[in-house]
Amino acid sequence: MLSENELINIRRDLHQIPELALHEIQTHDYLMDVIENFKQDNLEIRVPHALPTAILVLVHGKKPLRTIAYRTDIDALPVEEQTGLDFASKNPGVMHACGHDIHMTVALGLLSYFSENQPQDNLLFFFQPAEESESGAKLAYEEGIFQGKWKPDEFYGLHDNPTLPAGAIGCRKGTLFAGTTEINIDIYGKGGHAAFPQDANDVVVASASLIMQIQTIISRSIDPIQSGVITLGKIKAGTIRNVIASHARIEGTLRGLTQKMILKIDQRLQEVCDGIAKSYGVEVKLNLNQGGYWPVENNPDLTKEFISYMKNNSTVTYIETEPAMTGEDFGFLLNKFPGVMFWLGVKDDSQLHSATLTPDETSISRGIEAIKGFLINRMEK
Repeated sequence: MLSENELINIRRDLHQIPELALHEIQTHDYLMDVIENFKQDNLEIRVPHALPTAILVLVHGKKPLRTIAYRTDIDALPVEEQTGLDFASKNPGVMHACGHDIHMTVALGLLSYFSENQPQDNLLFFFQPAEESESGAKLAYEEGIFQGKWKPDEFYGLHDNPTLPAGAIGCRKGTLFAGTTEINIDIYGKGGHAAFPQDANDVVVASASLIMQIQTIISRSIDPIQSGVITLGKIKAGTIRNVIASHARIEGTLRGLTQKMILKIDQRLQEVCDGIAKSYGVEVKLNLNQGGYWPVENNPDLTKEFISYMKNNSTVTYIETEPAMTGEDFGFLLNKFPGVMFWLGVKDDSQLHSATLTPDETSISRGIEAIKGFLINRMEK
């Protein structure tokens, strides 16, 4: 099994070669080199033709009753690193600012252990590209990667959390991450001279009314006990102050804790857009793109078992966490397979996606031990 020093060196190597979604070529090659140096007796490695930067590793169990899958994401963010570390990113404008280097290292540590200690059940490790964008989980599923012996009975995955103590495990029943949807709205009217508004259909005025009405959806259409967010972060219209604009573009995002809630918000958005079109005599085109970023809704039974194990393990610091409004495409896989996503504390003053994120590396081995123990315990059930 990889030592703590080896794990830290791997993490630092990976940190220096961050790559964006679907371009994780160097990362893929590095991971393959590490995996191919593990004991191969019970391993089966697969690189899907349809998703060439992905890696699947099947660890054949002794007497398998199920296949338990573990996922790690491998891509990085378009962020210019400002940590000043000796092992900072060598790729300008790209950084592991979301801690996927930690995620990969934990997965490699687990795979290293189970390559030398054959598990009872089959274990499937999925090194997934394109979590930050391009919906890699959805791409993998729709390409039919999880079929036959590669089909899991249950799926697990972690996300690092700088607000939790290093090595702590955080989880909750229900939704861990919100689902997210991109909102794009185009409003088409009739342009004209600023002095003759009666001869035009002003899309700026229509946009202003639309924006205000959209902000009532959460406050008046969603149960106050639940949570949802709509943020319209960008609007563009017109070319000069004395011309009535004929086109406006509004861009934003919505987030909800359940897929049912997201679909309800989608419906209300369409209804509001239709109403504005009728009221102002303009054309309103609403485009919603959720991709694979569904809510991360943990399976009730498996989450109960996961939390029970972590709470009763004296070597684990377990923390009950609140749901987060950030997105994660692991939610798409949890909609297809029962499973659990959880937090691994990496204690840092900087937040995820920050140019100064510097996770505490002692979290790696502690996370591996906690997850390894849970998987072994799960295979005994």
